[in-house]
Amino acid sequence: MDKFMQAAIDEAQKGLDEGGIPIGSVIVYQNKIIGRGHNRRVQSGSPILHGEMDAFENAGRQSAQVYRQCTLYTTLSPCSMCSGAILLYEIPKIVIGENQTFMGEEKVLRSKGVELSVLQDKSCIQMMQNFIAKSPELWNEDIGV
Repeated sequence: MDKFMQAAIDEAQKGLDEGGIPIGSVIVYQNKIIGRGHNRRVQSGSPILHGEMDAFENAGRQSAQVYRQCTLYTTLSPCSMCSGAILLYEIPKIVIGENQTFMGEEKVLRSKGVELSVLQDKSCIQMMQNFIAKSPELWNEDIGV
């Protein structure tokens, strides 16, 4: 397991342990994590703190040149909102834990030149399947259903 994907999975587990939705993300620049986060919508009462957005928030203010050299790791395929932030800051590469439980805006990201690597990691899939089975209403709220 790649150490950066493992860090994203660890973030997802933190979110689950806090009573939230188990999606985690890290932003890597020059082989170092500069931002990490997990879905904190429930914990913070926030409509926007998805895992990727939390990682951006925790990375803080970075120059465009920094973001253009980053790789974002996320346990789940990025939704429209998170994909918009990825495109805004021109993140060139995303490593996705899985897209079986939710298919985000991968076609849009690819069409804009973002390199995607989808791992179909069993632990990411299992974590989301278990969560969706246990809390379908919370999951539906998170994805706008």
